Amino acid sequence: MTVKQKAVVIGAGLGGLSAAVRLAGDGYDVTVLEKNENIGGKLNRRSGKGFTFDTGPSILTMPWVLEQLFKSVHRNVDDYMDIVRIEPQWRTFYEDGTSINVSSDIPEMLNEMRKVKDDPGGSFMRFLTYSEEMYELCMKSFYKTSIADLKDLKQQHTLKELMAMDPFHTVADSTKKHFNNKHLEQLFNFFVMYVGSNPYQSPAILNQLVYVQLGLGIHYVKGGMYNIALGMQKVLDELRAEVKTSTPVSHIHIENGKAAGVVTEAGDHYPADVVVSNLEAIPAYKTLLPNTGRTKKELKSLTKKYSPTVSGTVLLLGTNRKFPELDHHNFFFSEDPEKEFKQIFEKGVPADDPTIYIGVSAKSDPSQAPEGKENLFVLTHVPPKTALKKKADWDNYREVVLDKLERMGLNGLRESIEFEYEFTPDTIEELYGSNGGSIYGIAADKGTNGGFKIPARSSLYENLYFSGGSTHPGGGVPMVTLSGQLTADLIKEDRESQKKKAE
Repeated sequence: MTVKQKAVVIGAGLGGLSAAVRLAGDGYDVTVLEKNENIGGKLNRRSGKGFTFDTGPSILTMPWVLEQLFKSVHRNVDDYMDIVRIEPQWRTFYEDGTSINVSSDIPEMLNEMRKVKDDPGGSFMRFLTYSEEMYELCMKSFYKTSIADLKDLKQQHTLKELMAMDPFHTVADSTKKHFNNKHLEQLFNFFVMYVGSNPYQSPAILNQLVYVQLGLGIHYVKGGMYNIALGMQKVLDELRAEVKTSTPVSHIHIENGKAAGVVTEAGDHYPADVVVSNLEAIPAYKTLLPNTGRTKKELKSLTKKYSPTVSGTVLLLGTNRKFPELDHHNFFFSEDPEKEFKQIFEKGVPADDPTIYIGVSAKSDPSQAPEGKENLFVLTHVPPKTALKKKADWDNYREVVLDKLERMGLNGLRESIEFEYEFTPDTIEELYGSNGGSIYGIAADKGTNGGFKIPARSSLYENLYFSGGSTHPGGGVPMVTLSGQLTADLIKEDRESQKKKAE
């Protein structure tokens, strides 16, 4: 009788759960250890006074990633969750009073764009084609295999294809070239915040996110986005993988240069042939691995090259009335986006005039709020703790956010609040262990890392791998879910390579 190899996954975020599903499907005896009471990582939920909130990601793109994961273990994702398409996709508000609804219906989108630009059809269709070409290139590489650097990328593409990725420009360079219109540039630049990066520093390849949204659509999971995590948990139960919550890990056990298991804070030892850390790579090296000279050198190198993405302040607001001005997804833009991004990414201070996202899932799913009331998820991006130049007063920043929203049309918002809960960068770091309270993992920066993430295979210890937002392909629901799948693919490749060498 063949004894199953053991895999231990640290952290039950979507990257860890996805890796666990695939490893269980590949025949491993899988144990997932999660420090919090609930699975899901940043994709979580909170409720009170009849209101229910998704506390993390609220927009689902690229649902094929979930379909692919479930199909890999002979399941149909539709049997585990109800995924619905959202239209209009966003409602955007500008300081000058302009409002644009973003839609995947092209004629409707063109009508909306005419509010700020005469005859936008030609420039928009060229930009959408450019974005789609970027996406199709990524389907050949970024979304297919775990890529660590330019060398890996070159193995997947011809020189012509690499040049088609527009490597010498940033996201903002490309939107300016196509539109030369401040409203539309600001709108399309903000798509890169799906991965928490600066459009003025991010490589132009990330303009593919416009096609990801407008071409493939944005989606919601009925009953709340948390049902994605619950669906993965159900599959793991069926595959007889064990998920243990309230089980913080003390350290990864290293034996002869190899990850050989993990030890919990309670002192329990879980031996393993493979260890996958869904805790971000930099915090994992800091807190879970031996404090040796090699580890310190690796940490220094990683920290220099890979900066954390933005963090955020989150207000969960249950209101005693409805706001007809709002749709399911809403963005209240800053007056000066260049100043906003400079403050966040270069000066290390919360923006004076931030862009604010409000998600109201009750608009599409009335079960999320009492009748006649609404659940507002209010997110404002701020620097990660590692980049803050001085201690921030988050109570005061709450007032900045609410002042802006009331000024831009949400009259009486303060008075309508009957339930409130707040997350700050400190809360996010404490709950999820992310570097500086980062929301999306590693920031894509054309200058420092070329848009690449931390390699999923540890360069220091055999049998140690990473998944989640700090690894390829990055942050956001589809990306972290895909990271777990690609990490499992990498483990499979390594095992097959070792087997061939042994023969």
